[in-house]
Amino acid sequence: MIYNKDNSKRGFTLIEMMTAVSIFLIIMVMSMGSIISILDANRKSELLRSIMNNLNLTIESMSREMRFGKSYHCGSSGNITLPQNCTSSPADFISFLSSDNEQIVYRQNGSRIEKSLNGGSTYVEVTAPEVVIDELAFNVLGSVVGDTLQPRVIMKIRGHAGAQGEETNFTIETLVTQRLQDI
Repeated sequence: MIYNKDNSKRGFTLIEMMTAVSIFLIIMVMSMGSIISILDANRKSELLRSIMNNLNLTIESMSREMRFGKSYHCGSSGNITLPQNCTSSPADFISFLSSDNEQIVYRQNGSRIEKSLNGGSTYVEVTAPEVVIDELAFNVLGSVVGDTLQPRVIMKIRGHAGAQGEETNFTIETLVTQRLQDI
């Protein structure tokens, strides 16, 4: 309230009220912009987390199947049911016999990882469309029966995920050792 010279109260003038309302509106618009930016960042973060969870599930599934598998064949050349190492240069194709005696094949096809349960006749994508695989590489050591090495697979996946301009690059490398003793 504003007081007159004689200490009597007088009301706010229209200009004073409009000034106060204008300042209030400016502060509210700035605050709303910040809130919207935070909500947008949260949405992007949740989307990226969902994409990376899909990738994590894919890698975990591949590793588990390989760990319990046997008769690894690295590379698409030759008979994929026969063990074959690839130590000097990695391949984007691996085949092995699962614990259920199914011939499983993983390969890179374009920017996706694909899986076959029937020896390579038909394939199903195992990565989400938002995950772009730039490189899938397998190195297999000790797959030949009679050598002194326990079979192991080194798997490397390099790519990116997310919307364009907000991409997150990743490189994942893991070593999977056959669980069955190689005697």
